[in-house]
Amino acid sequence: MTKTAGTAIHSRRGNVDWGVAALLSAGSIPATVLTIWVLSLMPRENPGTADIISISTGAALVIAAVAIFFRRRIRNYALARAEDPARTQYSGPITIVLGALLGSLVSFCSVGAGALGVAVLFFLYPRLPPARVVGSDLAHAVPLTLIAGLGHWLIGGVDWHILGSLLLGSLPGIFVGSHLAAQIADRILLPILAIILLLIGLRLIAW
Repeated sequence: MTKTAGTAIHSRRGNVDWGVAALLSAGSIPATVLTIWVLSLMPRENPGTADIISISTGAALVIAAVAIFFRRRIRNYALARAEDPARTQYSGPITIVLGALLGSLVSFCSVGAGALGVAVLFFLYPRLPPARVVGSDLAHAVPLTLIAGLGHWLIGGVDWHILGSLLLGSLPGIFVGSHLAAQIADRILLPILAIILLLIGLRLIAW
């Protein structure tokens, strides 16, 4: 729901590359369905399963934090190789494969559709304006998180009280955040976000 609202805002501003979003979805949606099926076979009350999910979530958050810290280097590296014919030729298939990876991560530990998705797009499409990178990642995340959420609901993995509490805070938060983001410089906002992700990730790994 939150990503749908964000996508609508970016779409009105022309900040969504629907072709890129479609390529990511071509990989992420089948991967999401497969991952949900695998999760349905795993015993949810098993402490081992909880440990795997916790460590995987923590590792994904740490990777996301690193991607934010080095976002400029990632983009500069990609820009230096943007004219490589092989890169242009295979960018579509690579986008689908990385979409599948993001789909699996999101379905398994609810991490990947944000910072990691943006890092992937910066690397694959360095000439795409940052606003369109964010908008395209959000547009891709809508069907991905919808299918993943429905899948977890079907296998009994949704706590509706927690979901309701999250929506009460997040929906107004989108409105406030979309305005604050335009007022706060990225050099201040992004390091703070990366540090928060890093601390949470390390805490989950050491749980």
